Amino acid sequence: MSYYSIGSIVKSSAPILFLTSFIGLFAGQIMNSHLDSLISYPILLLLIPALIKIGGDTGSMLGARLASAFHMGLGTTRIHKNPVVRNSLVAAFIVGIIASCFLSVVVWIVGMIVYNGIEFTSLFSISVMACVIELVIVYAVTLVVAVASHKFGLDPDDTVIPIIATIGDVVGISAIFGVIALLEFV
Repeated sequence: MSYYSIGSIVKSSAPILFLTSFIGLFAGQIMNSHLDSLISYPILLLLIPALIKIGGDTGSMLGARLASAFHMGLGTTRIHKNPVVRNSLVAAFIVGIIASCFLSVVVWIVGMIVYNGIEFTSLFSISVMACVIELVIVYAVTLVVAVASHKFGLDPDDTVIPIIATIGDVVGISAIFGVIALLEFV
């Protein structure tokens, strides 16, 4: 029971939280470097937080699901052919894409009401393309972190969830601005 003492919880989670705090600063700096885009299209300020939450949250859910399966002895051998891993990845990806599509509709409606608006196809393209990029990268990292967490006997609550949520922020912000540049939107 000493594993769940205050000291052991702080000792195991503090280094990860310090690391993710610095990574979070990097995510903020990415947004800061694209300030002109944010000023030109304030609708992006509605899109960014919600879109990065999709990647971080679904990645964290996937990581928790995988870590639980690994600790129960499911999915630890032949990961690339394991139905638990495959089904979890596919289900999380479907949820993420549906959420991204829904998000683009909601942000577009709010944009039409509050701002001068933006073309729906542009917003939808930015949202879905950035989400696909984010999900692929975040889920790959999730799989690696969940396997490493299990292999080294770390508590996935202390490792997988904070790391993936933070990686989701950095990758999500980068993906959004990358797609905007790719589509030559701003």
